[in-house]
Amino acid sequence: MMQGFNPFPIVGADLRRNRLLVWVTVLLVAISVATGIAVISQERALRQGSARAADDFDLLLGAPGSSTQLVLTSVYLRPQAIPLLAGDLLLQASTAPGVRYAAPIGFGDNWQGHAIIGTIADFATRGGSLPPTQGRIFQQRGEAVVGASVGLAIGATFSPAHGRHRAQDDEDSHADPRHDAVHYTVVGRLPARQNIWDTAILVPIEDVWHVHGMALGHAASASSHIGPPWDASQLAGVPAIAIKPASVADAYRLRGQFQTPRSVAVFPAEVLNDLYLTLGNVRDLMSVLAVMTQVLVVAAVLMALLVGFLARRRQFAVLRAIGASRLYVFTVVWIEVVLLIAVGAALGVLFGWGASNLLSHWMASQLGFAMPVRLGATEGLLVAALIVTAAIVATLPAWLVFRRPIAEGLISG
Repeated sequence: MMQGFNPFPIVGADLRRNRLLVWVTVLLVAISVATGIAVISQERALRQGSARAADDFDLLLGAPGSSTQLVLTSVYLRPQAIPLLAGDLLLQASTAPGVRYAAPIGFGDNWQGHAIIGTIADFATRGGSLPPTQGRIFQQRGEAVVGASVGLAIGATFSPAHGRHRAQDDEDSHADPRHDAVHYTVVGRLPARQNIWDTAILVPIEDVWHVHGMALGHAASASSHIGPPWDASQLAGVPAIAIKPASVADAYRLRGQFQTPRSVAVFPAEVLNDLYLTLGNVRDLMSVLAVMTQVLVVAAVLMALLVGFLARRRQFAVLRAIGASRLYVFTVVWIEVVLLIAVGAALGVLFGWGASNLLSHWMASQLGFAMPVRLGATEGLLVAALIVTAAIVATLPAWLVFRRPIAEGLISG
């Protein structure tokens, strides 16, 4: 019995002798595993990041149309045109029982690509739970608070440009005398939320109405007033209203109350669940493809290793001739196969995690919200299943070497 039945010296010598085959095998397995890891972890990161970005929106009102479009435009500030909600509905929502605040969400302007959102102070601070980290909240017309990522200092002044985004080819393409005549002063900065609202600038909704030639929501005698209470005869339309209910029961009651031919009331979380179902179907399909890829890669690797082992049958015959048992040779071959696939799987986890982080960073810059990448039980099961399958299938080349007679191996060499 060789080396006290320690197969690892022979395994190490074989791996050093066949470096090219070793690296090709390991990299093939690593790429296969990395694909599966990246798909699964990225889908999870997208779900978690998008759900966290919608946490500030309990109930959303909009004009009749696509609920998905309403959520994407209002919650994630995606540049899409949506119809305006009648102004009297803002008054109804603000005075309805069970409403902590009903905040108009008005957009249409930007400063250097940062969306300018007209709203009320309660929404800017999320009902007082999100006080500014610098300065204070706006208290009068012409004041603004900026998100954590906006490059404007406290006390800075700026004028809005018309449109949701700055033109890439012409800085003056959105020039408008009414916008040039408006000046905002930054009075506060909000804490980081890790979502698209970190890049937004919040101003009184009255300023957004004014710059677009709309009614200001208040009688002429109260033209300097901002926020509720509103004057029903002076209310302009708004793209959306974010409602903060006083309780869960109030939330469901309010959704039913405002689900009318004139308006839609949606829980953004429910809309996201529908999107997640679609993402889940895509994720399942991609996962199946990843598993199939792994099966094909393992099969190809085993075939290559089998050819390599058969080409080294003289080596194994010599081992048998100098005293190695059949079990010893079987163990050497089996360990080599499993070790190569296990190392490839471990590298695949690292590659997949790294690729998913890079992709999350890029997607966060496009979508506007952070996408935390974490490896979970699903990825662990994927890797474990691969290694267990490899351990089972590896018995094939080991068995073929195990059963070959010594004389046949020596003659063939």
